[in-house]
Amino acid sequence: MIRHIVMWDVRGDTPEEKAGAAAHIKAGFEALTGRIPGLLTLEIGIGRSRIDYACDLVLQSEFESWQALEAYATHPEHLRLRDAVAGLRIARHQVDYAVETVD
Repeated sequence: MIRHIVMWDVRGDTPEEKAGAAAHIKAGFEALTGRIPGLLTLEIGIGRSRIDYACDLVLQSEFESWQALEAYATHPEHLRLRDAVAGLRIARHQVDYAVETVD
């Protein structure tokens, strides 16, 4: 299984604007559930920490294989969402790794 984690900082001059941007992104990704082949789980959370190095939003998803993750990256639903939220984010960080199982 492959874990895909993305963290964003979102645009906004006020806490309310940032919260609105985060909520919009969250709703968009939650709508992908069940629509992308090979996407096993998707969880997205809005951060509540206000420390200066904390991100505003985190996505954790799991894919059945590296090929499924690659297909997700170019899937039309994902590309549509990526383009729709591009102006809402000011920073993006990503980590992808294979989850090792313990027998």
